[in-house]
Amino acid sequence: SRVALFGGKDSCYNMMQCVAAGHQIVALANLRPAERQTDELDSYMYQTVGHQAIDLYADAMDLPLYRCFIKGTSVNTGRVYVTCEEDEVEDLYRLLKLVKEKERVEGVSVGAILSDYQRIRVEHVCRRLNLQPLAYLWRRNQEILLKEMISSNIQAIIIKVAALGLDPDEHLGKRLDQMEPLLLELSEKYGVHVCGEGGEYETFTLDCPLFKKKIVVDSSEVVLHSADAFAPVAYLRFLKLHLENKASRLQISYSINTNHISNSL
Repeated sequence: SRVALFGGKDSCYNMMQCVAAGHQIVALANLRPAERQTDELDSYMYQTVGHQAIDLYADAMDLPLYRCFIKGTSVNTGRVYVTCEEDEVEDLYRLLKLVKEKERVEGVSVGAILSDYQRIRVEHVCRRLNLQPLAYLWRRNQEILLKEMISSNIQAIIIKVAALGLDPDEHLGKRLDQMEPLLLELSEKYGVHVCGEGGEYETFTLDCPLFKKKIVVDSSEVVLHSADAFAPVAYLRFLKLHLENKASRLQISYSINTNHISNSL
C-alpha cells in the first residue's frame, strides 16, 4: 500500500503510474501553510498555492487525507540534507510518520521530475521511516511527459505563473491542453521548462481517471504576488468549488478541444 503526496499534475500522473505498476493508493498526504500565512510560501520543497481546495481530493478519490502545517523554513539548503529540526523537511517527516502509523503504508508516490533538491530530501525522509519512494517521472523528457498527461485525461489548470511569456490575466485558469502550444514555444524561445520544473508555473488537478468525482471551480480571484514588468508572479485563489459526479466510465471521452471532458477507463 502507498500514500500519495498530492497537489498538481505531476503528483497526480505519478500516482497513476503507481497504480499501473500494481501499487494501491490508500491515503493522500499534503502540507499546507500555517494559519495566517500567505497562500504562496517561498518554499524550496512544497507547492502551497491551491491549498484551500485540497480537502476536495479526499472526497473525489474516496480516500483519507492527512494534512499538517508547514512550520519550518528552508534552513538547510545544501546539496546534502542533514536533519535540522527547524527545516521544512521535518514537517514532511512528521506527516509521513503519522500516515505510516495510521495506514501502515510501505511507500510514497512522489511527482518529482527534475529537482535534485526535492528528491534528496524526500529520499532522506523515506530512509528514516523505512518507506519506498516511488518517482516514476524522474528525469523523463518533459515534452513527452506533458503530452502523456494530456492524453491520459488529467484535467489540470494553471494556478500560478512566474515566467517570461506567461501572463496572469490571460493564462491563469487555462487547461494544460490549451497551454501546451505556448509552453513548447516558450521552451524554444526562453528555455522555459515545459512541465514547470523551474517554477515557471504550477497546476491544480480538477479531474483524472482515478477520481470518482470531479472538482468544479465556481469562482476564483487573481492575486498578484510580485509585479515584475517582464515575468509577474501571480496565482489563483479559489473562492468557491464543488464536486460533481462523473459521466459513466464506459462513456467515450470527448475531444480534448471541447470545454467539458469526461474520462474513460
